[in-house]
Amino acid sequence: MAALPFVLLLLALPPAIALSLEIHYYRYSCPRAEIIVKRVVEKHFQQDPSVPAGLLRLHFHDCFVRGCDASVLVDSTPGNVAEKESPPNLTLRTFDVIDDIKAELEKECSGVVSCADILALATRDAVALSGGAAYALPTGRRDGTISRAADVQLPSPSSSVETAEADFRSINLDLVDLTTLLGAHGVGFCHCSLVTTRLYNYQGTGLSDPTMDPAMLASLKQKCPPEVVLPSNITRDTRIFLNQATSKPFFLDTSFYQGLFGEKAVLELDQGLAFTDVTSKLAARYVRRPKRFVHQFSKSMIKLGYVGVLTGEDGEIRLDCRKVNNGTQTTLS
Repeated sequence: MAALPFVLLLLALPPAIALSLEIHYYRYSCPRAEIIVKRVVEKHFQQDPSVPAGLLRLHFHDCFVRGCDASVLVDSTPGNVAEKESPPNLTLRTFDVIDDIKAELEKECSGVVSCADILALATRDAVALSGGAAYALPTGRRDGTISRAADVQLPSPSSSVETAEADFRSINLDLVDLTTLLGAHGVGFCHCSLVTTRLYNYQGTGLSDPTMDPAMLASLKQKCPPEVVLPSNITRDTRIFLNQATSKPFFLDTSFYQGLFGEKAVLELDQGLAFTDVTSKLAARYVRRPKRFVHQFSKSMIKLGYVGVLTGEDGEIRLDCRKVNNGTQTTLS
């Protein structure tokens, strides 16, 4: 699919934001940057088809906290518990993909390409590998120097659509973006602990969620025991496919939305899209017009990538995505 008409996106953004990033930002300082990112992502994808799902989640969790500044990549230090150690982030993965890309780019052009751009570009390339579009992605982000677990507040998988919409609007994304980006749940896994309440004690009733397809309910109960897995034991938490309505769980398509209308969404928030007027109409439109979903998914991903970006002299270009350059995080909020 051809690149999206970027000018249309620019018109939808405030002038200061629209001018802060640009297509092919590294065309002079590191001309092969995007080629290198793509090559490394493809290598990992060939070894593990779930890599796109991991990168999508990593990028979203980064942008939702302090903006798209790669703060989610930073390791904890003796004096600071970083974002990746917060409970919602304990199951994040694909850090190794980012590490490999950064290592290659440091050989090519040391100190030039930010970790924030690497994560955004890697996610774009992963989306294309999983069935989406290779959208034209503006770059020029710089890396943050603050990463605190206490700052992590993310939409809950059990939120209502209304609550999630408010969370999205807090980072300048709207209901269309929410409905569209949740389509990323059409690929990859989640853990049983995220759905046990729907299976065994929905809203404190001691019963299963009545909006869940009975056949899927029975299947998930076989895979997910009623015991709640604590974050400290997250490695023992069974993984299940997020999209139970497809035979291609690593392919980004509209089967996720088809599943909503068959009450086959695994997460409560996802299923809620079928029960509100605007989101259900948009989901139905995506089912009828799959190319429209691909187009809007690209637009919403580009928009997500603008959230809270650091540019110019703000932040830094990390030499190692896992730590800030001087070894000490700044204390400014």
